[in-house]
Amino acid sequence: MNQERLMKIIQGPVVSEKSNNLSESRGQIALKVLPDANKKEIKAAVELLFGVQVESVTTTLQKGKTKRFGRYVGRRSNVKKAYISLVPGQNLDLEAAAKTAE
Repeated sequence: MNQERLMKIIQGPVVSEKSNNLSESRGQIALKVLPDANKKEIKAAVELLFGVQVESVTTTLQKGKTKRFGRYVGRRSNVKKAYISLVPGQNLDLEAAAKTAE
């Protein structure tokens, strides 16, 4: 896999109540990824960027909502999410990873 592509796959963390509950109860991390990324690429990207071992990857595609802006009808873009399960004993701190990236 191309290392340059792997660096672009992860777009950011999903910050929501559901993702916080998942990280506390199951130890899973929710990330926004490129829509055309597959599970093998996502696993390789997480292992490369954060230096942790990934046990499994589950993906979902969230369809964009149709919204009205005054008299105009628009549509939000689709978002692909990846739920990452780490090997027991591994820990991923997104805040620390963001500080080292700066």
